[in-house]
Amino acid sequence: MIKIAVIPGDGIGKEVVAEGLKVLKKIEQLANVSFDFQEYPFGADHYLKTGETLPDWAIEEFRNFDAIYFGAIGDPRVKPGVLEHGILLKLRFSLDLYINLRPVKLYHPRLTPIKGKEKIDMIFVRENTEGLYAGAGGFLRRGTPQEVAIQEMINTRYGVERAVRFAFEYAKKTGRKKVTLVDKANVLTYAHDLWQRVFAEVSNDYPEIETDHYYVDAMAMKMIRSPEIFEVVVTPNMFGDILTDLGAEIVGGLGLAASGNIHPGRVSMFEPVHGSAPDIAGKGIANPLAAILTASLMLEHLGLDKAAHMIEKAVARVIEENKVTPDLGGSLKTNEVGDAVVEALEVLWDEEG
Repeated sequence: MIKIAVIPGDGIGKEVVAEGLKVLKKIEQLANVSFDFQEYPFGADHYLKTGETLPDWAIEEFRNFDAIYFGAIGDPRVKPGVLEHGILLKLRFSLDLYINLRPVKLYHPRLTPIKGKEKIDMIFVRENTEGLYAGAGGFLRRGTPQEVAIQEMINTRYGVERAVRFAFEYAKKTGRKKVTLVDKANVLTYAHDLWQRVFAEVSNDYPEIETDHYYVDAMAMKMIRSPEIFEVVVTPNMFGDILTDLGAEIVGGLGLAASGNIHPGRVSMFEPVHGSAPDIAGKGIANPLAAILTASLMLEHLGLDKAAHMIEKAVARVIEENKVTPDLGGSLKTNEVGDAVVEALEVLWDEEG
């Protein structure tokens, strides 16, 4: 029995998680595996009712699960940052989810705005608990004309090395041949010098894997010009945050953007990247494919590689058949796309035995 904590959260999170669970329940039938789903109410409604974001007891409970399946967080009724820091970042830091894994994969050429590209398939390994997002800093003379705001970038050898090593191990596990480091060492001459030195040292343990390096501004340009040359990309926290949104846009948008917040060997949390999208919540037009692809990433993390692969193939098939929501050029409702993925999954499973 695989124990999965489910946090649908806010806005379209509830709608897309429902479709992800629909697909996972079909996997139970097809793969002869059992999931124990336990839902938690944390999000805007719970906060407005109780004043509670994510209590410590919940964190302790989550440690006993195999994975956390997360929808989205954010609500216009709550000040920005309250839910994000109180729930999402608390999960990442309390459970030491030091890797943010973000695939950037093109499932059909019609989805990319880049002319003439048919194959884009890269994996971003974003360091997830240090850098500028560690929360170190403060204000001096806040609210005065002389105000000073300081935000400190934290990089430890321990934190950098485990992120870089994860990237090489992931490349090795998935049969990818190249790992690219992205930094800004020509300007951030202390923090990213550490990244470059650690990258060089760790790469010596993987002589079969090619390495290369780009500064982050050059990387942004290269992702538009030649995205097909990248396989695994490892990068500090903030750059990973920015570049993966660019990556999502070049393969069809945030409606296809899955992610995993991972600590290998421990409970990890998986969430689509698109956020709560309150402007379309309840309209039945939210794209559930990011949440479904996120479920695939979760199964990969749990060692269910065939099931993960088959979900991804089912998603590719519904995209090819244009059984998608309006953001991808289709006309289906959220639940209809979920149904289409389930149907494709059944067919593909029968075809491949």
